[in-house]
Amino acid sequence: MANPILRTIVRTRFRLTSHEAVLKQTKNALHEYLQLANGLDEIKGSTAVTVPRMLGVDEDMRGWSFFMLLRHNTIVNQAITANISRLALGEPEPIQKFDVKKDVMPDEECGIEQIALFKASVISHLDSLKMLGNLKGTRTTEHPLFGFFDAHMWNCMFAFHLKIHLKQAGLIRKAVLPEAD
Repeated sequence: MANPILRTIVRTRFRLTSHEAVLKQTKNALHEYLQLANGLDEIKGSTAVTVPRMLGVDEDMRGWSFFMLLRHNTIVNQAITANISRLALGEPEPIQKFDVKKDVMPDEECGIEQIALFKASVISHLDSLKMLGNLKGTRTTEHPLFGFFDAHMWNCMFAFHLKIHLKQAGLIRKAVLPEAD
């Protein structure tokens, strides 16, 4: 459970964020990740880097390579997109629960293909939103830290999650390509 003040801040921010603002945040985050990926080869992108402790990055997530981070984001992106679609369409929750501690962890063998897979997961998310209509006021599902979210708040979480790991991605890139920055 998140700190009650942080929980309230996040929930209020999500409620006040417009759909258009979330789309812009998501597109900007995609652009920034792709800029960071530019110039990474198979070796540098697969090199694990331990980043300092930072808000939103669990201890077991601090020692990832750039490609592992992209894989993590792709897994989370796909899970959030599926959740938003389900909520917006009024579909029931899946029987098999998504384990937010285990199911989001990437394999250590992530390669350069993760760039294209990550990009595709963001584009797929953006495309799916075009088909869903209004996301506010749908049924809700529980986020493990911030409480119950409707489809709009989950969409805000999509962009927020990308932003959380963007700093980590920048630190990883700087460590493996220090001359490029």
